[in-house]
Amino acid sequence: MSDSPTDRRDPAALDITAARPDPALLDLPWHLPLAEWPESLLAALPRGISRHIVRFVRFRGGLLAVKEIKPDIAHREYAMLRDLQRLDLPTVVPFGVVSGRHAADGTPLDACLLTRHLQFSLPYRALFSHELRPDAATRLIDALAVLLVRLHLLGFWWGDVSLSNTLFRRDAEAFSAYLVDAETGELFPSLTRGQREHDLDIARVNIAGELMDLEAGGMLPADADPVVISERIMFRYRELWGALTAPERFGTGDRWRVDDRIARLNALGFDVGELAISTDVGGLHIQIQPKVVDAGHHSRRLARLTHLQVEENQARRLLNDLDSFAASQNRQDDDEETVARDWLTQIYEPITRMVPAELRQKLEPAQLFHEVLDHRWYMAEAAGHDIAIEDAVRSYVEQILPMKPDEQSVLGVDTIEMPVYAAPPPEDERG
Repeated sequence: MSDSPTDRRDPAALDITAARPDPALLDLPWHLPLAEWPESLLAALPRGISRHIVRFVRFRGGLLAVKEIKPDIAHREYAMLRDLQRLDLPTVVPFGVVSGRHAADGTPLDACLLTRHLQFSLPYRALFSHELRPDAATRLIDALAVLLVRLHLLGFWWGDVSLSNTLFRRDAEAFSAYLVDAETGELFPSLTRGQREHDLDIARVNIAGELMDLEAGGMLPADADPVVISERIMFRYRELWGALTAPERFGTGDRWRVDDRIARLNALGFDVGELAISTDVGGLHIQIQPKVVDAGHHSRRLARLTHLQVEENQARRLLNDLDSFAASQNRQDDDEETVARDWLTQIYEPITRMVPAELRQKLEPAQLFHEVLDHRWYMAEAAGHDIAIEDAVRSYVEQILPMKPDEQSVLGVDTIEMPVYAAPPPEDERG
């Protein structure tokens, strides 16, 4: 087993492509079509819509998504996902490809692409089947717009943009989106406007169809218009793309606007690694344009201070609480890393540890911390006075958290059984 297909003389032998091959892969029943794998190996995670058969397989204490697909496509998608990972883009993590499969009677079987299961993530249909607010569709589309901009900034043309090809994780009051299916995508040094607009048009059409499907199943608010909502991807994408890439021109007396532009990009969650600054012939006007823009401004800062790895909006909320902690202790001028370490040990970790072990699969710790802070605010508003954080945690754990769907309860929801009205249901979920 290696990072390229193994050269075997036996035509019926398996070829396993993986960066870190695991001999335990050989114990899985590759001689069976994926649809026939025994239930004892599988986890009933929520299912999205896919053209291919996908199963979630228990493997060494974790989960792998296994997608049955033609060998050349499997190898191409595996390589593409590895390239996107190297570019630090939000995608599922590729694990390997198993090809050279044959049934017991010698019949050739398709290859399998293996990716690691993205914890605490759900496909859009499973999200709509639970306790989401009426604006869920727009929040998912906003997350998809951010993902698409990040992909386009680094030259990735997706070719099949849709909610179905995306997984979503809660990120404070918003969502973060992760690319799942890269089989149609291509990487270029940069994208033309035509390529970007093509991806946008694909997204608009696909999203409209997916929302119509939800509407037919009674999962959208009665007053929601799938076509109007799908147009939001165009607006949100262009708004963000312009904020990140558009040149800005101003007089030499307004040089403060350089720092202002950087601050505005930071507020959107992006770091600016390089700016192109030029003046006109007379030196009276300055033009600036971001050249290197990286997502994750707040999450990187939080990771530097605390080593916590969280989503961008969660990081923003945790950093706000860290700043409040510093102010309450009159430590604004102290070393930032020392204050952060104290906040971590005195506030964040004690709060997250107050959750009973049986409830810890409900939410990620950072999301739970965010929701506890919200719960504390509502309690204080109702009581008319401050509430101790310990009391807020106890109240949240007793009254709110048990009602949340967790992995164990959601695992029992097989969304392949959810009604699909727009077209006959595909065979299985997307991995």
